[in-house]
Amino acid sequence: MINTIPINYYIMLSTILFIIGAVGVMARRNAIIVFMCIELMLNAVNLLLVAFSTLHNDANGQVFVFFIMAVAAAEVAVGLAILSMIYRNIKSIDIDLLSKLKH
Repeated sequence: MINTIPINYYIMLSTILFIIGAVGVMARRNAIIVFMCIELMLNAVNLLLVAFSTLHNDANGQVFVFFIMAVAAAEVAVGLAILSMIYRNIKSIDIDLLSKLKH
């Protein structure tokens, strides 16, 4: 299937996904949306790794994606735990209100 779709399409799709994620990280104030945008950027990189791995008939990129996804799952678990503790302390998940935690 990868042979029928040019690699440029995968590169463009991955670039668009990464840019959407980067803009979301920079523009949003909600911590959950920021985490989702970081995951979107990570998945854009994973898409490129799988596309190039398939293009070159080498499974190393796909194995690397497996490990990236395992680390991303752990990141989400830790991130959501931190967010729940922040919400418990300041009753909001707005990133700008995190300065209240200094006191």
